[in-house]
Amino acid sequence: MVKKKQKSIGKKAKANSRSRDRRAIAKHAAARSVHKYIPWHTIALEDLNPLLQRQFVVGEEIMLARVLLKKGCIVPEHSHPNEQLTYIVEGALKFWIGGEEIVVNAGEVLCIPPNLPHKAEALADTVDLDVFNPPRADWIGKTDQYLRGQK
Repeated sequence: MVKKKQKSIGKKAKANSRSRDRRAIAKHAAARSVHKYIPWHTIALEDLNPLLQRQFVVGEEIMLARVLLKKGCIVPEHSHPNEQLTYIVEGALKFWIGGEEIVVNAGEVLCIPPNLPHKAEALADTVDLDVFNPPRADWIGKTDQYLRGQK
């Protein structure tokens, strides 16, 4: 009888200890991370060329960019080590990627793996949301010459 009670108490103690550990980890992570609320209208539009503007928000391991392209804007072929998700809010972009031409319309998403060369053209005035992981160091550091001064 005594052995069974000891085993039962031991299991409860382990379960409580694991639960305490989980709470401590969650509390530590919450204390370390700070949320951000950032309305787009509070971020200045960056003019990259006469047909291209952008804004972006950078998190710890992810970046969200709002890209405004006028009809006819060309994003020259490039590649980057970042995974990219492109969501077209309005308008349409034609991509040249992986040997294919793909038109991505409003409400559609294109997933671009790291290091895959791609090019795009705005088929209409377009609002595009791009998500990058990790954040684009060349955009943050403004060393993205392939976008600057081009049409």
